[in-house]
Amino acid sequence: MPSSRDITALLLDWTGGDRHAFDRLLPLVYDELRRIAARQLRRERADHTLQPTALVHEAYLKLVDQRRVDWQNRAHFYGVASQVMRRLLVDHARRHNAEKRGHGVEWVAIDEGLNVPAPNQIPVLVLDDVIRRLEKLDPRLAHLVEVRAFGGCTLEEAAEVLQVSKSTAKREWRTAKAWLMRELQLERAHD
Repeated sequence: MPSSRDITALLLDWTGGDRHAFDRLLPLVYDELRRIAARQLRRERADHTLQPTALVHEAYLKLVDQRRVDWQNRAHFYGVASQVMRRLLVDHARRHNAEKRGHGVEWVAIDEGLNVPAPNQIPVLVLDDVIRRLEKLDPRLAHLVEVRAFGGCTLEEAAEVLQVSKSTAKREWRTAKAWLMRELQLERAHD
């Protein structure tokens, strides 16, 4: 298992202009990215056409183009990878919905404690819209929801990504879930 120090060193080399650092980084982070992708895709609809390997490869293509990112450490990398996977899943859902004209909406699980339809799942496009609204109010809470829902991070992993304590992440997750619940109830009331 690669150390955080090894990953951070390669990220810093990549930021410093070493074009080959990312090629050396990928084998170290690939298994974790694939685990995140597999966990996320298990929460999607049963007939989802995107496979974990394809999601990781698409994320890789997006990550390798990240030229303006000042990579800080391993947690920062996985946070950005979560954002990239979110965008990919949202884009995939939009394309799928366009093809189906609204049928077969994709769903994403949030948390066992969030009581939402289909069981525990929220349409990925609705969740993306709600996260965008939350970003305007509290970017860190929005990022927490993103790394939990799209990155598949545990609370411990999310705390590392956000660089906060586990107790802060837990408290903010409760706040985020309450806000999400309210927004999703408003969404349903308008449908």
